[in-house]
This record gives sequence, structure tokens and C-alpha cells, in this order.
Amino acid sequence: MKPTITIEYCPKCGWMLRAAYMAQELLTTFGDELHGVLLQPSEISGRYTIRVDDEELFDRKRAGHFPEIKELKQLVRDVVAPDKSLGHSDKK
Repeated sequence: MKPTITIEYCPKCGWMLRAAYMAQELLTTFGDELHGVLLQPSEISGRYTIRVDDEELFDRKRAGHFPEIKELKQLVRDVVAPDKSLGHSDKK
């Protein structure tokens, strides 16, 4: 079964649009490899985490920043499609 990405975001912080943008980018890049992307409003203030199924890929508080889309695509690719080229997103 294809994996599902969950983006858990704090609605009180106004991060829904950021989560929706990241979901769009992930679906555009990994449309064939993913079951879907779930946007999940968090009950915990300040939360912004990204998971593939049950595996946490990114936590804003631990990282101290939001992920750049390039970084996020690389993290997701490494789990769902390790052999997939990301084109310009792979370049340093």
C-alpha cells in the first residue's frame, strides 16, 4: 500500500496555508508514489510536524524552523521513493 503523508499544523498560529502549499508540492512531486496527503489541525499550539505513515520526518520545534520545500521533498523522497530524481531540488 502506498504511504500517506500527514502534515499536522497549528490552526491558531495560521499555518493552514503553509501546510496546504506543502501538500500541493508533495502531491505534484510524488503523485504516483503516495496514497495522499492529510492536513491535520493540531490541538497542541505551535505544532507543525510531518509524518510518513507513523514515521516522523520533521518537527518544527526540534528543528527550530519550518522546512524549506527542497528539504521536505528530499526527506519524503528518501522514504517513499529513494531512487527518484528530484531534478533541481537534488542540487546543492
